[in-house]
Amino acid sequence: MEGNDRSGGVALLSPLNNNQQDIHRRQLLPSPGGMTFPEALEKYREEAKKTSDSNFQLDYCSYLIDACTKIQEDPDSLGLDFTNSGADSGDVVNNRKAEMIQQLEGEVLKWLKRLSSGGKAHPEALFLLGEAYGKGKFRVDVDHAKAFSLYIQAAKANHPIACYRVAVCHEVGAGTKRDCRRAVQFYRKSAALGHLLAMHKIGLILLYGTLNQHKNLKEGISWLKRAAASASEHPEALHDLAQCYEKHGGCPVVIPDERYASELYSQAANYGYGPSQYRLGTFYEFGIYGCLVDPVESIKWYSKAAERGYADAELALSGWYLSGAKDYLRQNDNNAYLWARKAADRGHARAEFAVGHYFEVGIGVTADLDEAKTWYEKSAAKGYKRAVQKLAELKKGQKNGRKAHCIVA
Repeated sequence: MEGNDRSGGVALLSPLNNNQQDIHRRQLLPSPGGMTFPEALEKYREEAKKTSDSNFQLDYCSYLIDACTKIQEDPDSLGLDFTNSGADSGDVVNNRKAEMIQQLEGEVLKWLKRLSSGGKAHPEALFLLGEAYGKGKFRVDVDHAKAFSLYIQAAKANHPIACYRVAVCHEVGAGTKRDCRRAVQFYRKSAALGHLLAMHKIGLILLYGTLNQHKNLKEGISWLKRAAASASEHPEALHDLAQCYEKHGGCPVVIPDERYASELYSQAANYGYGPSQYRLGTFYEFGIYGCLVDPVESIKWYSKAAERGYADAELALSGWYLSGAKDYLRQNDNNAYLWARKAADRGHARAEFAVGHYFEVGIGVTADLDEAKTWYEKSAAKGYKRAVQKLAELKKGQKNGRKAHCIVA
């Protein structure tokens, strides 16, 4: 129901802040010389049925969810063997896994429905059941209206992530009508309850005046700083805060400080955030923001961002292979083409232009003007001006019987 949400699995495996419950659950997991997984599961199930403690029952749900993940990814860790003989095919084994997972997920769903009903519905159960309907988990059909109803109930009980989900529903009109005012109201409530994504979101809303809000730069910066304080969990906030300290396009209520911006980008990059890794690559390539020109560092950071599928970094690596780096990276036309093609296949307009040029001139591939035109057209369709100009030049060149040339930037 929302885009790049890093909180999707928050609280799924350990929804409780109760050390005794967590210790109890770990004791029931299979251990060398201890009970088997089926024995542990049955014992935990019986105790969940006997108790009236909703926290314990919710913890049992988490145990089941955890078990489903392990059955799918690492059944050996549970001591489970789904092969009856060495001749069993992969499909047979997968079907047996799926059957057990389906049974356990059905049990999870029953418990969540039970814990979400009545006058003392558990906020976490409401949220998790909302996630089931919002994202089609536990083999239920996606139903945004049901999801919203459950989220709003959990939000009334001050569940931070549920408040965030309610805000998203109001923003995009999922399960309810679009309502910017209500969206902002719940983003604020979620942020006040400590949810990092909400802090980041409300910060950006106030900085840029989105969702029909008046800009409030000071408050926006304040929320970004609070989100960035937990950078290991949410490096995106560090990246956006760094942009505010840049000299060009920064935020007028802070004093520009490009060295500090570089430090913030560096922190986010070290936490694995691709856009920040790319930014560091540019700093070391061009010697800006307090960084010295250093091809080794530039290529290192571009490579890290490219490993995460960041198209700008893939195109930057194409440029490095096109030119080479003395004593470090040998010039290689084939790699230059391949990296540009990776970015172009992601729909990156400038990379599509570069691939067009490589086909036109014959860099890393056999020259093919028709193929070049195809890539220029893809780039031009996205509004990339150089591609539009190139197509015009090629058309004019054809009329005059001349072959046009271009330079990739």
